[in-house]
Amino acid sequence: MASPDVRVPPPRVSKGALLFVRVAARAYLRFALGIGRVSVRGEEALLRVFQSALAGEAGVILAFQHACGDEPQILGWYFFNRLARAARRAGVRLARRPRAVFVYGYEVLRWGGGLSRFIMPRLGALPIYHSKVDSGGMARIYAALTEGLYPLALAPEGQVSYTQDAVPRLEPGVVRIGFGAAERLEKAGRARDVIVVPIAFRYRYGRGAERALERLLARAERLAGLKRAPRASFAERAERCREAMLRANEARYGLKDDGQRPFAARVDRVIDAAFSRAEGILGFAARGDHFNRMYELRQQCWDRVILPGVETLEGLPPLERALMDLRAGEAWHAGRHLELVDFAWYFRGDVPPDDAPLERRIEYAQNLWDFANRGMGGAYVDRRAVVPRHARISVGPPITLSDRLASYKRDKRAAVDAVLAEIKAAYEHPE
Repeated sequence: MASPDVRVPPPRVSKGALLFVRVAARAYLRFALGIGRVSVRGEEALLRVFQSALAGEAGVILAFQHACGDEPQILGWYFFNRLARAARRAGVRLARRPRAVFVYGYEVLRWGGGLSRFIMPRLGALPIYHSKVDSGGMARIYAALTEGLYPLALAPEGQVSYTQDAVPRLEPGVVRIGFGAAERLEKAGRARDVIVVPIAFRYRYGRGAERALERLLARAERLAGLKRAPRASFAERAERCREAMLRANEARYGLKDDGQRPFAARVDRVIDAAFSRAEGILGFAARGDHFNRMYELRQQCWDRVILPGVETLEGLPPLERALMDLRAGEAWHAGRHLELVDFAWYFRGDVPPDDAPLERRIEYAQNLWDFANRGMGGAYVDRRAVVPRHARISVGPPITLSDRLASYKRDKRAAVDAVLAEIKAAYEHPE
């Protein structure tokens, strides 16, 4: 059904919301996310950049890896609850109690529910549109980097990447914003650096993880309509499973496999067909590359379900209201195809061998389950996690963009690509 617009207050910091997060966050990590332990490597470098930011000497971007979706919650807990304690242990004096300002997509408040809508604006988090001109959102981000006293936390991947050991893509916008802020500070004659800090994540598992992996793989097989083959290895089972799931999606879109195309090429055909189906339902042809196209279509869906600028639907003629609901229903169905597009782009790699690390096999089993889930109309919120998990945070070498302004002015693209390459290396080789 169509709904009025989501009313969200402007970003501000509420002491009550901060207190709530500090008190409740650890229980949330443990019982809602299954995070049993959090460890940090490179904490000293992180403390130094926080020290500079909180003293007003630097604008800091905490560029965190977004592999599974829980990274903002983990980092938020760590910044709000543990960083001050770490500073005292290290003898680092901080000008004020540490926290970070998170940047998130507006769509999070649409699917995230009432608690997210209440908490995030009151923690000072900054919303931004992926597919709309958002001068207000960009102005807030630049102000945070050039005037603010707290680091800015955001994900260069743009969204969840579903893989922790590889970096399928990084969006250049994060680095461009950093260089833009550095340029503004230079023109204003202000001695304030802009620093990017890559933060990588890895998840490890304890006792019972092998049994949990077996259960998850068995569930994926059941969704695909398969029975477990006696004595089949992990790789053999995963291969059969993903083949059955891909064939189901090919049939869904009327695609025939001639036996000549590799798995990744067949997935790409499914993605193209899903894009076309969503565009046909919406009557809207999106532009740009894969992700710009997806972001624009996703925005179209949300704007037909939760109506921007509409405060109430009360008092409408029944016919008009019914037509709004029909448009919302069509948008919801178009969104089911886009959920498949969103995930399938990342699901084109090889099946891990039987001797691959346990974490990689668990991740692949989660993605197998999700491949079936997306084909059945599911979304990210339906993903299955193996718990408990140990989250390992690795802080990479800080990158001072202000020191690279000269090279940025000579060749903007080359300077941005160089920084992205360093971020990518910090994610792929965190230890």
